[in-house]
Amino acid sequence: MSAAPEQIVVAHPSTHVVGVRFQKLGKLYHFDYSDFRQVRNGDYVIVETVRGQQIGQIMGFIEREDNKRAYKPILRPATPRDLLIKQQLQSREVSALIDCRELASQIGGFEEVKFVAAEYSFDGTNVGILYSSEAPFSGGRLRSELQKRLRSNIEFRQIGPRDVARILGGQGACGGPRCCSTFLTEFSPISIKMAKAQGVPLTPTEITGMCGRLRCCLIYEYEQYVEARKQLPKKNKLVGTPFGEGRVLEVFPLRDGVSVRFDGEDQIDRFVAREELIPLDEFRALKAKAEQGCTKNEGGSCDCGARRPKSATGDLAAALEMAHSPRREPLPPDEDDNEMDGEAVHLPEPRPAREPRHHRERRSHHAKPRPEQNATPNNAATGQPTSQARAEGQRSGHSRNRHRRRGGNRNPNQPPKGNSQS
Repeated sequence: MSAAPEQIVVAHPSTHVVGVRFQKLGKLYHFDYSDFRQVRNGDYVIVETVRGQQIGQIMGFIEREDNKRAYKPILRPATPRDLLIKQQLQSREVSALIDCRELASQIGGFEEVKFVAAEYSFDGTNVGILYSSEAPFSGGRLRSELQKRLRSNIEFRQIGPRDVARILGGQGACGGPRCCSTFLTEFSPISIKMAKAQGVPLTPTEITGMCGRLRCCLIYEYEQYVEARKQLPKKNKLVGTPFGEGRVLEVFPLRDGVSVRFDGEDQIDRFVAREELIPLDEFRALKAKAEQGCTKNEGGSCDCGARRPKSATGDLAAALEMAHSPRREPLPPDEDDNEMDGEAVHLPEPRPAREPRHHRERRSHHAKPRPEQNATPNNAATGQPTSQARAEGQRSGHSRNRHRRRGGNRNPNQPPKGNSQS
């Protein structure tokens, strides 16, 4: 009996995409469901992956506007028999993991390797052994022994400490179930900066989880802390409050306020809300800038709208109002501004632009009158040239044409060719 030919699944572009999950808290993988439009959310389907055929659950539908990306199609919807096969394979995963640990202890050399779980493919031909280790190891002999016992292809896959904590489960540092084993599908990058922004003590027991890495919950409220701190003054800043001036001792972003210490004999600390705070450092800097007046034109007229305050020791609110007053048009000059020591001051008129040289030459050439001997006599009644003048003009034109045909623009004083004196 010949074996059935292996089915080749080819990915092709599609706009009907469905998200499939193979584990309870695994990532979503997208497939094309154009051939099975009757599937619904929560149904189980059989798909082809790089590790063979797998059974997964539909978690959502995605309608793509473009069909540029290729997706593998769904092979078929899962039947009740397929669900029973899945349960049988899951029960065999525990025994496969026990066999792997026993063979590893017999062979030796796997003291620093932690075998976490085993996963069967849907067709039962591949078994994945998940392990965690800080250093690489050679598992050739262990793989061959496992293949003989399980009669399947063995694949070792290394996972990180966070994935180990998600598979094992348990209680977190807060006393509740671990976030990674309840609702987290992906791990976000966590930095020590997030703990500092939230005021968490930087002790290992306060910022690390059961996996030995920074806690995943540090990112939950990080953005809220950052936005709240933008509206509050920093530590050691001088602020004004209804109780007087003081310096910021502690910042409470979620309470939208700060703790202020007032200078005095008692040095009382009070909590002040953000609406009651006055940043004195910024106000005094604005006051100093407003008292400087306009620096755009030194010693000249100002057209930017800034004016010097009437009193350098005036109220702070008046100085700020002058500094931020709307732009005003420059005032017209007074009549007395153009007089100095009783004498009128006449401003010089602007010098006109010089005309280009070739324009001046052309204008002078056209404006130059012709000599009287070359003037053409006109009829006094009609203003037209007389017949005699027209005849003389024709003869002069014929002579000029004849001269051009003979010698062109040759100089009349130059002797003709052939008659030059040696």
